[in-house]
Amino acid sequence: MGALDPEVAPWARGGAAGMAGAGAGAGARGGAAAGVEARARDPPPAHRAHPRHPRPAAQPSARRMDGGSGGLGSGDNAPTTEALFVALGAGVTALSHPLLYVKLLIQVGHEPMPPTLGTNVLGRKVLYLPSFFTYAKYIVQVDGKIGLFRGLSPRLMSNALSTVTRGSMKKVFPPDEIEQVSNKDDMKTSLKKVVKETSYEMMMQCVSRMLAHPLHVISMRCMVQFVGREAKYSGVLSSIGKIFKEEGLLGFFVGLIPHLLGDVVFLWGCNLLAHFINAYLVDDSFSQALAIRSYTKFVMGIAVSMLTYPFLLVGDLMAVNNCGLQAGLPPYSPVFKSWIHCWKYLSVQGQLFRGSSLLFRRVSSGSCFALE
Repeated sequence: MGALDPEVAPWARGGAAGMAGAGAGAGARGGAAAGVEARARDPPPAHRAHPRHPRPAAQPSARRMDGGSGGLGSGDNAPTTEALFVALGAGVTALSHPLLYVKLLIQVGHEPMPPTLGTNVLGRKVLYLPSFFTYAKYIVQVDGKIGLFRGLSPRLMSNALSTVTRGSMKKVFPPDEIEQVSNKDDMKTSLKKVVKETSYEMMMQCVSRMLAHPLHVISMRCMVQFVGREAKYSGVLSSIGKIFKEEGLLGFFVGLIPHLLGDVVFLWGCNLLAHFINAYLVDDSFSQALAIRSYTKFVMGIAVSMLTYPFLLVGDLMAVNNCGLQAGLPPYSPVFKSWIHCWKYLSVQGQLFRGSSLLFRRVSSGSCFALE
């Protein structure tokens, strides 16, 4: 739960933004969980479009921060730059881990503390579940402060692998070969470039997600052991052996499909929406047009991440479902036949956005809690 997340997503996919309401990763799909990369080019003054004939604005490409950042850099400094990004990503991952940990426990339905009675903005009495801070204090009481970092090691390895994978792919398929969108382009040409650029981002995201997903599964299972106080998954190597012995090779990729679908929908939705808004709704004659366009991708990232949050939730639930842990078995969760079965179950229960908010968590109508 991430930005971005490969699981963090968490902004849209439930990172810090998720604390304020639904959709806050990626992730990270969160922790820190989705991020935005602006790569627009502004042509020299001599080549600027005439004011009477505005051209579509340059379009940045969106990249969800669900996993580690892409390995950047080229030439002799590439290894150093990539190592710097791995170290920076590890720091961010460690700092955001308690957020993702609490989020995952809420996603699986673990509510160890009763709700409290409060009032909403209309003055009506409602029940509120414990916020992130109250939940985190409870974990500290049970496991100590170190308990907030349960499952961190495989997550760090997952993000590092994602970063290295992106860096390697950029060397094999250099992004310089992809034409950047420019203010000199007409509408048809700029759209083609956005499609090509998004396809490139999608390829890198999907490959890095698939390679890092086994470690993501291990991390999720290590964290949900808090629910039943189990110790089945205690280390990366021993966890790999247990999963392979009990579930085979496919056990490392449970929940992968909804995560991939969420990544694809996020990238295409964010890039295309930002492109059409900047091209059709932002007038070049407006003095702040460039400033507005620079934030369009960021705003669209938050909006689209809210819509793709159910993919993150379903993927995380499938990663721990029926794996021998209490959090993945009744009464916490039915044994799902597929991720579609899980989606339908959550939809009927009205729980497709469970865990998307970590601050103001109102008890839903379908909850076991009720006002007296």
